[in-house]
Amino acid sequence: MQEKKPDKDDQHRILLGRFGAAHGIRGEVMVRTFTGGAADIAAYGPLSDKASARSFKLKVVRVTDKGVVARVDGITDRNGAETLNGIELYVDRAKFPEPDEAEYYHADLIGLRAVAPDGTEIGGVIAVENFGAGDLLEIRKAGSGETEYVPFTNACVPEVNIKARQLTVIMPVMTGEREPEQDTPDTSNESD
Repeated sequence: MQEKKPDKDDQHRILLGRFGAAHGIRGEVMVRTFTGGAADIAAYGPLSDKASARSFKLKVVRVTDKGVVARVDGITDRNGAETLNGIELYVDRAKFPEPDEAEYYHADLIGLRAVAPDGTEIGGVIAVENFGAGDLLEIRKAGSGETEYVPFTNACVPEVNIKARQLTVIMPVMTGEREPEQDTPDTSNESD
């Protein structure tokens, strides 16, 4: 996967969701949301695609375990809904309040330079993921194509400086790896 460097527009827009499959025959569509509450996706007003070429006004019909079923202005049948599948939905960053201290929007973290406590460059943040156990920063290591996940905790990321576009990372030490077994004499059959 090639590193995606945020362009100027990406830094001023936030990804809120993605259209999924058509739902039914009346133009409803599934939407996977990345908002705090799934139904909140419609509260931001019209959303746009990645290129800002198209605008979408959503009305949430119902919330499901997979996201929301929504109606989109101008889409009245299944064929129209099917054309939306996979389109990402963005909103201008200006519609969001500034986060509290020590809180960050994922969009603000992507693209930050990751450095060790001594200032040595580690790489850059290319994604923020959450697989159920907390946020993880995906960092592409400097000078290689390899990526590594780092827990977004105070222990592993003690400092975030959005203005300087960098964060300090203490790479976690892998535990639980087995040490090579030592040659030891087998004494289980020896008699006392």
